Amino acid sequence: MEFAYFVGVDVSKNELDLAVYNDKKLLSHREIANNQGEINQFIKQLKKLEGFDLSNTLFCMEHTGIYNNPLLMYLHKKKGNIWLEPASQIKSSLGNIRGKSDKIDAIRIGEYAYKNREDARLWKPKRKEINKLAELTTLRSRLIVIKKMLTTPVKELEGFVEKSSATQYKKLCQRSLNSIEADIEKIENGISEIIRNDQELSRLFGLITSVQGIGKETAVQVIITTNEFKNINDPKKFACYSGVAPFTKESGLFKGKARVSHMANKKMKTLLHMAALVAIVYNNDLKAYYERKVMEGKNKMSVINAVRNKLIHRIFACVNQNRKYEKKYMTVLV
Repeated sequence: MEFAYFVGVDVSKNELDLAVYNDKKLLSHREIANNQGEINQFIKQLKKLEGFDLSNTLFCMEHTGIYNNPLLMYLHKKKGNIWLEPASQIKSSLGNIRGKSDKIDAIRIGEYAYKNREDARLWKPKRKEINKLAELTTLRSRLIVIKKMLTTPVKELEGFVEKSSATQYKKLCQRSLNSIEADIEKIENGISEIIRNDQELSRLFGLITSVQGIGKETAVQVIITTNEFKNINDPKKFACYSGVAPFTKESGLFKGKARVSHMANKKMKTLLHMAALVAIVYNNDLKAYYERKVMEGKNKMSVINAVRNKLIHRIFACVNQNRKYEKKYMTVLV
């Protein structure tokens, strides 16, 4: 698409800093409150610019979670063009930078939007079912962290203090632990209900969990992070996103070992790691693969990472071909 105007937006909880560009010329900067009333007034001011229209304007912003929502919902309703980009991507593209403020960040985001306009990927909202799944899984993770904060000290007391003191401590926490466990169970039931009542989610969930080693939590997270395989439908891209794909570093005569990048979705990487550990115990072919590579002298973590990669490719193969995983799959020739 051809854009005449570019708006760089620095988003915070309470304010939006907006830098308006006409091609590569900075026209103005403005700070407004982060609510739809102020956003509406700002757009009215922009419409006074010669040739301005939401259809020929690109709004670029960093992904800051729920703080983006007022602007995203307003622009989506008005059919505006939105480019939601990871902060790390914008930062790495700018090279060495000096100074930082909300105004400067908005200007830099506007410059980024103009310079990289041909690579712009327009944002589309996820289905409400996916947003709900994301909210529930995040809440579940927080409750698990709180539960761990209570249970870990109880276990550490055993053997180091009097038994009566440890028992009393455990009793005092028990009601809270029971409540947390009950809430976690309700959340898990809510997640299952959303998947069960949605035909597409139910289909994807069945395909993903057919891969041995992939459990419910991992399957749900894959669906959320790929946006039902709409945003990421290539296993190699997902492996990169999850920190599974190794990259080499070479320069002249120097050739370094291939290593995975630290720029990854750590939660997804952890879940895939746990899935790989399960797979090398219960999946016969992956177990044989793991044992063979270790016997050949390969580093155990490198082999586990290769198993992660195999699981990713199996998941995407099942989804892309719309079939459940089969240990001995045979192509039917027509």
